[in-house]
Amino acid sequence: MTTTTHDPSKATVGFEGIFEMVNGFQQSSAIKAAVELDIFTHIADGAASASELAKRCGATERGMRILCDYLSVLGLLRKSGGTYASSPECELFLNKKSPAYVGSTLEFFLSPLQTEGFEDLASAVRGTRATPGVTVPENPLWVTFARAMAPLMVLPSQRLAELLTTDSEASQKVLDIAAGHGLYGIAYAARNPNAEIVGLDWAPVLEVARQNAREAGIEQRYRTIAGDAFEVDLGGDYDLVLLVHLLHHFGPESIEKLLRKIRKALKPAGRLAILEFVPNDDRVSPRIPAMFSLFMLATTPNGDAYTYAEFDRALRSAGFSSNEIHDLPPTFFRVIVAVP
Repeated sequence: MTTTTHDPSKATVGFEGIFEMVNGFQQSSAIKAAVELDIFTHIADGAASASELAKRCGATERGMRILCDYLSVLGLLRKSGGTYASSPECELFLNKKSPAYVGSTLEFFLSPLQTEGFEDLASAVRGTRATPGVTVPENPLWVTFARAMAPLMVLPSQRLAELLTTDSEASQKVLDIAAGHGLYGIAYAARNPNAEIVGLDWAPVLEVARQNAREAGIEQRYRTIAGDAFEVDLGGDYDLVLLVHLLHHFGPESIEKLLRKIRKALKPAGRLAILEFVPNDDRVSPRIPAMFSLFMLATTPNGDAYTYAEFDRALRSAGFSSNEIHDLPPTFFRVIVAVP
């Protein structure tokens, strides 16, 4: 995940580009099928031809040849004669035997609860339909998220922990709001052995976080609060609050309401760390954070990808005295660290 700069003045799309965009759903379907069939894993294990792959995957040779050719056109596979090899990226991220495997994320990204919001996007733009509520209480989507997305969040969670650690020996109380898989709090605990982590999320989701805490060996320093961050008692005297990938689901009024609540829960010398998709002021760069707004339009009633200027205004309105923004390379996320 690298941040790239997009210059809209140089963006051109010919007929071929339009054709590919219109048929873009085929690309996600092809990747999903390849992951379900374990094609990248079988190639890593030595299967190279369509016939060999078909046998291992329980597929027809015709079907396998067509799918692998399509994946080759996309650059995910490399074809030479009648054999296929994975691209380095697919070998790393889509081979189940790789420690960096992220194929499980498709269960979340391509779930019906996510994709149905795009079936009539024009109505979402008009504001004439009720947008699917991914933020409704106890939505089972977030259990899927917690289980499926953890592999993709290992690196960002470690980088965030590195950024925020100032005194690894200090006793600290840390609140991880919308903890999900719990990896951000867990990564911070791994670097700070005297930190106590409090994970907040819906009760079924917290089962996943607790399991990950056990596996990471920090179970004795990990406790939970079940419920809605807007409604439950957060507790207080926190040295650090982690707010990761939550605010983009809500409108400005709700965001400011939650920030005010968090400020009251922090110690006077505490910190709030917000990790988000943060586009530039032009809202068309960097590429992925800028494109994320459309996802929020399709799947939430009021969500958006907010600029740093918008976060800065919300934080100051909520009573935070100052804040600073940091890039989180090699990811495309940005982190805003605020103090009361």
